[in-house]
Amino acid sequence: MKKSIRRFLAAALSTGLILGTMAGCSTSSNSNDTIDNSTTPETTTKEETKETTKDDKLNITLYYSDNATLPFSENWLTVQEVQSKYNVKLNFEPIPIADYQTKVSLALNTGNNAPDVILYQSTKGENAALALNGAIVPISDYSDWTPNFNQMVEKFGLEEDIETIRLKDGKYYYLPALFDQPFYDGGLILREDLLKEYGLEAPKTFDDLYNVLKTFKQENPDSYPLTILAGPRVLYRMTMPSYGVSLGKNAASGSGTLSWDYDKQEYFAGAIDDRYKEYVSFVAKLYAEGLLDPEMAEPIDGDRWTQKLATGKSFATYAYYDQIGGLEGTSDIEGIKFQMYAPLEGPSGAHHQPKSKTGSGILFPTKTSKRDDFEQVVRKIDEIFFSEEGAKIWCLGVEGTTYTGQDDAITYTDEIVNSPDGIYKTMQVKYGCGSDVTQMIWVNAREMSKYDENYSRINKEVAQMDNAIQYIPPTPMLDDLQAEEAGMLQSPLLDAFEKWDNAFVTGTKSVENDWDDYVQEMKNLQIEKLCSIYNDNLK
Repeated sequence: MKKSIRRFLAAALSTGLILGTMAGCSTSSNSNDTIDNSTTPETTTKEETKETTKDDKLNITLYYSDNATLPFSENWLTVQEVQSKYNVKLNFEPIPIADYQTKVSLALNTGNNAPDVILYQSTKGENAALALNGAIVPISDYSDWTPNFNQMVEKFGLEEDIETIRLKDGKYYYLPALFDQPFYDGGLILREDLLKEYGLEAPKTFDDLYNVLKTFKQENPDSYPLTILAGPRVLYRMTMPSYGVSLGKNAASGSGTLSWDYDKQEYFAGAIDDRYKEYVSFVAKLYAEGLLDPEMAEPIDGDRWTQKLATGKSFATYAYYDQIGGLEGTSDIEGIKFQMYAPLEGPSGAHHQPKSKTGSGILFPTKTSKRDDFEQVVRKIDEIFFSEEGAKIWCLGVEGTTYTGQDDAITYTDEIVNSPDGIYKTMQVKYGCGSDVTQMIWVNAREMSKYDENYSRINKEVAQMDNAIQYIPPTPMLDDLQAEEAGMLQSPLLDAFEKWDNAFVTGTKSVENDWDDYVQEMKNLQIEKLCSIYNDNLK
C-alpha cells in the first residue's frame, strides 16, 4: 500500500495536481549529517510546543520486550527513580519477547496504534524498509536534541560505528545501546561437579561436548543432558558462529537466512549452505540420541528451565553467567556446581555470537513526531537513557540504596551481595538494573563489578582467543524500494527455514534424504535474490 501511495503522489506531483497543497510542506535534510548537532529541524520553533513544568509531567508510552526470566515490573527502583528524577511518567507496555517483533511490525505498519517510543529495536530487516517508507523518525535529523547520546558516542569513540547504522539515505533511525567494549556474558553452562565425578575434561570442541553429554546420559538414562532456555534461538546464536553461520530470528545479519563470510567479506545464503547442513546434522544427532531436551522446539520459560537443571533432569545449557546463582540456589542437590565455559571450537573456529559496540536501542514511530511536544519527548528520552546519571540508574540503581562508590570501586549492599541469585540477577529481577531493553550505556568496569573473580577469569580467557567474538555484519545500504523488496522476501524465507530446521532437528525430515527438497524450496522463495540484494548494496 505504501508503494502505491508513493507512486500516486509522484504522478500527481508531475501533473501539478497537488502542487498547491504541497507548497511549503517539504523539509530540508542533509544526508551527510553528523552526530555533532549538524541539523536544526524546522520543528524546533513550533509555537504550540509545550514546556514541561514540575507540575506538568511529560507522559511517554513505550513498548517493552518482556522476558520470562526477567519479568518487567513498573515498581522497579529504576523505573520509579527515573520518573521522579526526570519528572516524567513512563507508561510501559510489556510484550512477551516471542510476540514482540510481530507487535512492533504491526504498530509501525498501521501507525495509529504505535506508542511514542519503541525499545529494543534496530533497523535491520523489515525495519529498514519501514524507516525508508516513512514509518520511523530519522532521529539523525534531530541530533541537536540528543546531546547526551552524542556525548557518549564521542566518549566511547563510536563515531565510525554509528556510521554503519545509517541507511541508504544517509540517516540513522534509532539510538543504539552503546558499549565501551563487548564482553562475554553467556555461553555453555554445565555441571562442573559431574565433570569431576565422571573424570571428564572441560569441553573445548563440539565433539568434546557430544562425548560429555553422552557420558551424562549413560550415567543418568532418564535425563536429557542439554536443555535450552527460551527456545532454539539462544542455542543457535551462541553456537552457530563456530560452524560459520548465523541464522534464525537472532541472526547477526538481521535477515534470518543469510550469513556473513568474514574471510570473503560478503553475504552468502547461509540457510542452504553446507555449513548449516553440518550444524543442523550435529543438533539432530543430539536430539536423536536423547541428548537434547525434546521440548527444545518450543520456548521453555525460566521456571521450567531452572527446574530441569536444578533437579538433575538436565546438566547443560546455553544461557548467561548471571543465571548460575539462581540454578545453584534453587537446587537441593548437595555439592551442585555449574560453570560457564569459553566458546567451543567448531569447523570454522571457536566463536560466540557476534557483537558490536552498538546494540538494539530506541526508535520513535513517525506518529510521535506529530506531538506538539515532540522535541521535549526526544530530549527527555535522551536524558533518561543516555545521560551519565540516567545510565548509572539503569545499570547500578540508586547510590546509597543499592550501591556506593564509583566505577573502579563499587560496593553493593549486603542484601545484594549475599543473595543466592548473585549480584547481577538480583539487581535485574529486584531492581530492574542491567536489562538489555532499558540499559543503553554499558561500561565494562561497571558490569564486571556485578560478577565474581571467576567471571573475570573467563572473560580474560575469551579475550585471549582468536576473534572469539566477531563483529556484527555490515548493514546493506538499501533504498526504500530495495528495503521493501528485501522485507517481502525475508518473511517467507524465515518461515520456511524455521519449519525445515525444526523438522531436521526432530527427525520428521532427514538432513541426508530431504536436503535437496529443502534447498529447492528456499531457492523458489528467492534466497539467492535476497543475497544479491544484500551484496549489491554493501557500503
